[in-house]
Amino acid sequence: MSGDLWDSHAGWWQRQFTDGADPEYQEQILPLVDELTTGFEKILDIGCGEGQVTRALPSKPSRVVGVDPSWQQVSKALERSVGEAYLQASAASLPFRDGAFDGAVACLVFEHITEMREAIAEVARILKPGGRFVFLLNHPLLQTPGSGWVEDYTSETPSQYWRIGQYLVEQETIEEVELGVQISFVHRPLSVYLNTLAEHELLLKRMVEPAPPEGFLERNVAYRSARHIPRLLVLVCEKQ
Repeated sequence: MSGDLWDSHAGWWQRQFTDGADPEYQEQILPLVDELTTGFEKILDIGCGEGQVTRALPSKPSRVVGVDPSWQQVSKALERSVGEAYLQASAASLPFRDGAFDGAVACLVFEHITEMREAIAEVARILKPGGRFVFLLNHPLLQTPGSGWVEDYTSETPSQYWRIGQYLVEQETIEEVELGVQISFVHRPLSVYLNTLAEHELLLKRMVEPAPPEGFLERNVAYRSARHIPRLLVLVCEKQ
């Protein structure tokens, strides 16, 4: 994941997706992370951004650490901290000893990481045996390059559907997510993630594909037509 791009657009991310601004985080992601990390004491948040997931972790703040390659994100996280620690670091080279944590979280991060295999190896290394990795992704099926919501009015019976691009092709793209804001995305099929996790003894214990939350659906009347298409994929893994 390029720290330079995220440094350039840190302000956009902080305005649009943190501090209560985004209903998917408020209504879905943060409650899921809280539920799935309860009972784990020392937790690492990988790709923490400005720290909203880190701050929401149920462990004591003094036992929570967030890392991110972008100094603009880390500095904002330190400013907003309620006791957690933050470091500037790459997911592919975590500055911690083996088995230092019994829980790890990566929230909407790995779809921006080029060195995905190295980063998963690092997650496995810093987790204790029996430790939990809560791995949240923009759903790979939904985020395939070329995918998108289509409203087809060319026939007598108009239809609406989700077009899926080249799902099986691993590829990196730079997407303009807002005027003047370009972010790198790396698409991988779900099998690539699962097989890489398995190679590093991170065993899948649970998978969640939640429907979009109500607050998101209320943003645009057209979103209700896609209410049965998951935007989020959650993998809960255990270190063997």
